[in-house]
Amino acid sequence: MSGSSSQGSLHALADRWLPKLVLSPTLAASLIFVYGFIAWTGWLSFTESRLMPRYEWAGFVQYQALFENERWWTTAANLGIFGGLFILFCLLVGLLMAVLLDQKIRAEGALRTVYLYPMALSFVVTGTAWKWMLNPDMGLQKVVVDLGFTDFTFDWLVNPDMAIYTVVIAGVWQSSGFVMALFLAGLRGIDDSIIKAAQVDGASLPTIYRRILIPSLRPVFFSVLLILSHIAIKSFDLVMALTGGGPGNSSDVPAIFMYQFAFTRGQLGVGAASAMMMLITIVAVLVPLMYMETRSAKRV
Repeated sequence: MSGSSSQGSLHALADRWLPKLVLSPTLAASLIFVYGFIAWTGWLSFTESRLMPRYEWAGFVQYQALFENERWWTTAANLGIFGGLFILFCLLVGLLMAVLLDQKIRAEGALRTVYLYPMALSFVVTGTAWKWMLNPDMGLQKVVVDLGFTDFTFDWLVNPDMAIYTVVIAGVWQSSGFVMALFLAGLRGIDDSIIKAAQVDGASLPTIYRRILIPSLRPVFFSVLLILSHIAIKSFDLVMALTGGGPGNSSDVPAIFMYQFAFTRGQLGVGAASAMMMLITIVAVLVPLMYMETRSAKRV
């Protein structure tokens, strides 16, 4: 009996501590390589670091230099344009595709794969492919002109006023399929009895989606907004591959600003300050969304 009880206590001890031991390396790595480097970057933003890190406190001089830099405000404006349109069109296109696939049409599996395929590509591949397609000398414009429409022009890629919108096009093409998958999963998770009850009451299909199904997707909207906002704010590789931030700085974004100032221009402190502003932007988006979601959950 004593042997079996000691064996049982060992099993209980293993069940209690084994998961913690397995997860502890991951937790330690996250604390060091995520939150530790966030804290280190935050400290560098309050120093006079240039080519190499310096750790003497210098106050807000780097933030002052950042806010006096016109290029920073250009990147912020571009982020507002790109982020707003990217999130809006991903939501609209993704929701529309999810509603269409929810009708249980033929070849649904094939269509779902086609819609999701762009998400399997890296943003570098997406940017390079769209750069070829939007190049006036070899892409869409040349194809249409060769077909006989000699007055057709589509030079957004080399137009400083329109270049940022080419980034929106490429970003929506890549991410809307992922949004569609999230919305479709949410729609398929709704109880069919609710839909049948609405149909018995004489509600049309558009009314069912508008009044019942889409409002039920509120948690999915929260997740989608959070993911898309994060993608938009940290966008770097897509912009670099598609426009390189040009022409000039017309499609520049904060992530490119941070990289260039921190690692190619020898202004590490300004780069760290811009990185912290990007973090603050993410938190400014995250906290209100989490607050609204938590508040709505409590009401339910």
